[in-house]
Amino acid sequence: MKPFLLLSCRPEDAAAEGERLAVLAHSGLRDDQLHQIRVEQEPLPILDLGNYSGVLLGGGPYNSSDPVKSDVQLRVEADIRRVLEDVFADDLPFLGMCYGIGTVTAHMGGLVDRTYSEPAGPVWLRRTDTGHRDPLLEEVPEYFQAFVGHKEAVSQLPDEAVLLVEGDACPVQMFRVQKNCYVTQFHPELDVDYFVERMRIYQHAGYFAPETLDDLIDQARALDMSPAVHSILRRFIEHYAA
Repeated sequence: MKPFLLLSCRPEDAAAEGERLAVLAHSGLRDDQLHQIRVEQEPLPILDLGNYSGVLLGGGPYNSSDPVKSDVQLRVEADIRRVLEDVFADDLPFLGMCYGIGTVTAHMGGLVDRTYSEPAGPVWLRRTDTGHRDPLLEEVPEYFQAFVGHKEAVSQLPDEAVLLVEGDACPVQMFRVQKNCYVTQFHPELDVDYFVERMRIYQHAGYFAPETLDDLIDQARALDMSPAVHSILRRFIEHYAA
């Protein structure tokens, strides 16, 4: 099996490593089957995506709608755009989580802004009629919980997008483009422990009021979250590993 590629954009070492471990924990991949590149550290080299079974794009501190962007952010966005051009040209397997939904939407001419931001925490989501028929969502119940935390969101879908999962506070939670490109606003890689670890790292990053960290952790630990949300990640890997 060819490895999967994980593109990470998190400048915090603990957050980048936690993202890698969370993906490994809920994808079924071994360590040697996941190649992580931290895009924020240095320019992305020319990649032959044919060497990978699929591409995963994790979350990060950057927002497509940021009014002012650092040189590093502009370079990261340019590198990711180059990857997306290759993905869409050949309809390659792609799963973008959180940051991925904003980059794909902006790349395809949709609208990303601050209208539907959500503070960090669990939310209830539901599959659309089309979502009921998508192979990545076969194990997910009609209503399910997942962790979110984002300052921007999709307010207008790209024309080619097929909505798969929606929410009340944030309508666009997952969509597909072409046959093999998927993006989520929620985090299919996060369970309670990885969520708590990430919230400790980002306590002062503007995703929630810093003084509410302990309450947020207590709320997360009290959840009886179904592991079905992680099946999205696992099924993506299983489907394209072949």
